[in-house]
Amino acid sequence: MPNIAEIVKHMKNNPTNVRFVELCAVCDHYFGSARQKGSSHRIYKTPWQGDPRINIQNHNGMAKNYQVKQVPKAIEILEVTHGT
Repeated sequence: MPNIAEIVKHMKNNPTNVRFVELCAVCDHYFGSARQKGSSHRIYKTPWQGDPRINIQNHNGMAKNYQVKQVPKAIEILEVTHGT
């Protein structure tokens, strides 16, 4: 599996064809363990309220496009507001 920085770069440049496990690895790295696991959805807690919410879904091993696009936005907010 590519490293986290490579996955994030791919997500920003081309949010299609991102594997769900790769998206989970990025979210685990930036937001910690998911609040909900064991279903097709994973929900990650963020240190702010409102959008973008981190709720990702496994669709036949792939992440959904619109959810992939939300994660880099959330990472940017996290880096700006919390200096990560």
